[in-house]
Amino acid sequence: MTDVLHRPAPSGEGSGPGKSPVRVSSKSRRPLWRRWNIPAGFGALIWLVVIGAPLYALVASTLRTRDDYLEKGALSIPGEPTLENYNKVLESSFFQYLVNTAIVTVASAAIVIVLSVTIGYTVVRTRTRMSQRFFQVFLLGLAIPAQAVIIPVYLIITKLNLYDSLLGIILPVSAFSLPVCVLILSGTMRDIDEEMYESMALDGAGPARILWQLVVPLSRSGISTVGVYAALQAWNNFLFPLILTQSQETKVLTLGLYDFVGQFRVDIPALLAAVVLSIVPIFVVYLFARRQLVNGLMGVGGK
Repeated sequence: MTDVLHRPAPSGEGSGPGKSPVRVSSKSRRPLWRRWNIPAGFGALIWLVVIGAPLYALVASTLRTRDDYLEKGALSIPGEPTLENYNKVLESSFFQYLVNTAIVTVASAAIVIVLSVTIGYTVVRTRTRMSQRFFQVFLLGLAIPAQAVIIPVYLIITKLNLYDSLLGIILPVSAFSLPVCVLILSGTMRDIDEEMYESMALDGAGPARILWQLVVPLSRSGISTVGVYAALQAWNNFLFPLILTQSQETKVLTLGLYDFVGQFRVDIPALLAAVVLSIVPIFVVYLFARRQLVNGLMGVGGK
């Protein structure tokens, strides 16, 4: 709704038929405080406190000594900040755990990307009843938690002589990430126009060429989503490393945190420093791929 205000015409200008009155929005004449969305701002402030308080407690706790932490608590301001806890973490076996975790993460993400791309392409382009039944059975993995099948997985890994090895972690982590990734990529590939498939087929392109030259370039967002999701699942996984490994040489970061937990005491500041250092690499990956992750999960795909 706008109000029409008749203002005097500038000098040299008349108010003839070609001239129109100046229209001023009534919203722009409201006081500033009436245009504020106070409930939304209050909710955003509460959300900021809910998110910011744990992050502050996490970072601030790493900058104090253990005695200072136990005496003043997690939310107090560090009186004399120190990097002693970070030095303690870096002098431990942190880098070995970091390398093991990176190997598991990269290998799992690569396996998941290759398999989910080929499976999703097969499901989308092979429109037979058998392929649809296979897809439905495959998606049953979404309803099966890893905790429910950990004993059969342990027996299989043991029979394959992969116990206490990084490959014994990579295979089950990749397997349990595949159902979600196939679901994401199959939806992305269905967004590709059918005419594009037909035009490449008329040009004599086979299934492999169509996959490589058409489907993969147009599914970059979905592939990025799958890669980030698989990497997050592998980086943060705790169950499979706990059950399927036991030696110091195969420890990953999630198990390495136990180095700061003793039988009768817990070095909380050093433990939180290890948590902060373990978060940084995967957080950087998320920052660079967050847009592709959101687009892929929303079904935007490669369009």
